[in-house]
Amino acid sequence: MAALKEAVGPLVGAVVQNTSSTSFLIFDSKTAEILSKYQVEITQEFPQEGWVEQDPKEILQSVYECIVRTCEKLDQLNIDISNIRAIGVSNQRETTVVWDRLTGEPLYNAVVWLDLRTQPIIEKLSKKIPGNSNFVKSKTGLPLSTYFSAMKLRWMLDNVRKIQNAVKEGRALFGTIDSWLIWSLTGGVNGGVHCTDVTNASRTMLFNIHSLEWDKELCDFFEIPMEILPKILSSSEIYGQMKVGSLEGVPISGCLGNQSAALVGQMCFQEGQAKNTYGTGCFLLCNTGRKCIFSEQGLLTTVAYKLGKEKPVYYALEGSVAIAGAVIHWLKDNFGILESSEEIEILAKEAGSSYGCCFIPAFSGLYAPYWEPTARGIICGLTQFTNKCHIAFAALEAVCFQTREILDAMNHDYGIPLSYLQVDGEMTNNKLLMQLQADILHIPVVKSSMSETIALGAAMAAGAAKGVEVWSLEQEDLSAIVKEHFEPQIKASESDVRYSMWKKAVVKSMGWVTSQSPESANPKICSLPLGFFIVSSMIMLIGARYISGIP
Repeated sequence: MAALKEAVGPLVGAVVQNTSSTSFLIFDSKTAEILSKYQVEITQEFPQEGWVEQDPKEILQSVYECIVRTCEKLDQLNIDISNIRAIGVSNQRETTVVWDRLTGEPLYNAVVWLDLRTQPIIEKLSKKIPGNSNFVKSKTGLPLSTYFSAMKLRWMLDNVRKIQNAVKEGRALFGTIDSWLIWSLTGGVNGGVHCTDVTNASRTMLFNIHSLEWDKELCDFFEIPMEILPKILSSSEIYGQMKVGSLEGVPISGCLGNQSAALVGQMCFQEGQAKNTYGTGCFLLCNTGRKCIFSEQGLLTTVAYKLGKEKPVYYALEGSVAIAGAVIHWLKDNFGILESSEEIEILAKEAGSSYGCCFIPAFSGLYAPYWEPTARGIICGLTQFTNKCHIAFAALEAVCFQTREILDAMNHDYGIPLSYLQVDGEMTNNKLLMQLQADILHIPVVKSSMSETIALGAAMAAGAAKGVEVWSLEQEDLSAIVKEHFEPQIKASESDVRYSMWKKAVVKSMGWVTSQSPESANPKICSLPLGFFIVSSMIMLIGARYISGIP
């Protein structure tokens, strides 16, 4: 075991805080090998229709637990934790937290990026700028949408008395999840560092992506007090040192929103390189280099990364899909046709096709390229032949078709079509999904053997920071990582026919909710995400035999 101690190089830890889980991983910076890992699931709360919240204290506690358990595993391998030279943080991006800087207590639950409660605020703000609809987008690269942090923060300031009082008394701090974690891990009420990085700041709708600063004009427009905002730093520098647990004194030196972390982890450092991450949602980012490209097709312009104080900023075009892996959880938890998430591949294989069934999982409206908040999920094309296997297949197709919509838009905006697509995320373990994706895009899909690319990107940023410098960010650092290729197996014409049917179904999903509807007028009135008519029709057509007997 002494030889093992000598064999490991400098180690780098990575906190990955996603919508559904938290994990902490330790990488060998010489080989990019994961030496130890621990993961826990995170609870999501749905207090009203369209609302999605999480407990910031549960999120923080999950980070502590993952760090302790991962270090215990490392100790069992007889590897000294003193080899850990740096820690990177990656996080769900737009999710919003406000806390008390004197007590360290959150003043409200974290409002998750999927949350829809702010649609009335969007409608109100849209009326303020009828003659200058590009005012926000020209500065931020983002459309007015419930997706981004400014909307959630505005709602909190309007509706939460504790936050209103804390702001008046100078006690309130705002941040996305990275800010909350870094502040807490670096001391909290005892000198915690209140900061964020440029990738997370670029998702707030308060950040000017040209000047790389909080924008006073935007803050005035949204009526956000600038004094509660965190300091903006690059994605790779020392933010502070751990003040808790066995890693006390280790610098936190990397911070990236999860999709930017995946871009770095996939080594997409060249202009035109792109990756797609399949998680709760689905996010396709294309590195556009040092220039902002503003989309004509409903994509976002965002900061890709800035890997050091003195390093240049790189931008990306992004297509965001709200519901990807979440549709599988919905089929399991809400509809009861799956006993486990892994079962969807078995059911879909049994069907071999959706047989004309189309599933539009617009549970939170449609994100890119539509940005249509009135859309809701539908399942159509049902016949008496349709069963749960076809619906499972249609759910996987939905993820792939949404990706094609984004890729088509990106090819149009960027002007150079992608010749292949790099992929990562938990859903990429589903080989049927990856083959479907290659068939529907009609280009090769390339999956890395490194499944934890988000964690890897955060670790690389941390290890490359000035003052740490144990990771060079060169391609040879990842030479041991192999790629699995999925080649298209159907004709392009067949892919186009299936895609055309999908587009017809997308149109049918729109307009289910209007500003005059009960849902937006009174959020306490529950309206089914798929519509009563659709659900009842499904039950009639599929038959109780497919649902009965499942616990």
